[in-house]
Amino acid sequence: MALLEQYPAFRANQMRLEGATSARRDQGIDLKKAKIVTIKTVVNVVYNTDAQNISQAQINSQIKALNKDFRATNPDKSGTPTPWLGLVTDARIQFKVVKVTRTKTARTGFTYDDLVKKASTGGIAPFSPTSHLNLWCAPLTGGLLGYAQFPGGPAATDGVVINTMSFGTIGTAAAPFDKGRTATHEIGHYFNLRHIWGDTPDCAGSDMVADTPNCAGPNSGKPTWPVVTCNNGPNGDMFMNYMDYTDDTAMFMFTTQQVLRMRAALETMRSGLM
Repeated sequence: MALLEQYPAFRANQMRLEGATSARRDQGIDLKKAKIVTIKTVVNVVYNTDAQNISQAQINSQIKALNKDFRATNPDKSGTPTPWLGLVTDARIQFKVVKVTRTKTARTGFTYDDLVKKASTGGIAPFSPTSHLNLWCAPLTGGLLGYAQFPGGPAATDGVVINTMSFGTIGTAAAPFDKGRTATHEIGHYFNLRHIWGDTPDCAGSDMVADTPNCAGPNSGKPTWPVVTCNNGPNGDMFMNYMDYTDDTAMFMFTTQQVLRMRAALETMRSGLM
C-alpha cells in the first residue's frame, strides 16, 4: 500500500503483471515442463551485536530450506490434507548464494520503512536487484518477522528483509519461526503472491488464486484441520499454505495456481533473474 502511494508507476506495473498472469493462466501451460531457474541470491547481513552477525552455516541453512520448499521436496508436505495433496506443486525455482555482505550498524533495530536498504540510514543498498534476489538479514522491531517488495517497485528498495530471529534453521533462528519459512513466505510476495485471505478482515478479499479456498483472515500457531470460515467447509482454510501466518512447522505447500502466479512474475517483470 505504501508503494501504491509513493510510486505512481507501481500501480501500472502491477496491473500489467495481472494481465500477463491472466493470459498465462488461459494458456493452460504444463508447469512440470517449466524451466528450472536458479536465482542468484545476495545475502546482506546487517547487525548491531556480534550475535546478529550470523554465520555462513546459518545462511546456508536458509538457502537449503528455500530450495526444499520451492522445489516441493520438503518431507513435511506429506501433512497436506488428502483433498489438497494433488495441488502441492514444484515451482521449479531454486536459489544459490553468490554474494554475502556484512554491515555493522549503530541501529538496534529496523522496521518496514526500508531504512535497512540504505547506507545513509545504517543499512546497505541492494546489489544488482534486477538480476539478483537480495535478502537482508537484520534485527527487526515490533514482532515483525519480515517483509518483501512486490514486483514492479523501485529497484533501489527491491528485495526481501528477514528478521535475524527468523532467518534459517540454526543459530539465531528461534522457535516457532526456525524452519526458514519466513523467507519462503516473503519470497512468495516477491514473486507476486498475496496472503491467502486477501488482506481483508472479512470474506470479501481475494488472493487472486483459484485453488486456495477463500478464508476470513490469517491463521496463527498450529491449527487443527479443518478450520472452517467463509462457508468454505468441509475442508476449510488452507492454513498449511506458505502464504498464511501459521508457525513454520504448520506450513508446507504452494498450490498449482500459486506457482503459476510466481512463474508469470518470474518470466515477465522479474525476467532479469533468469
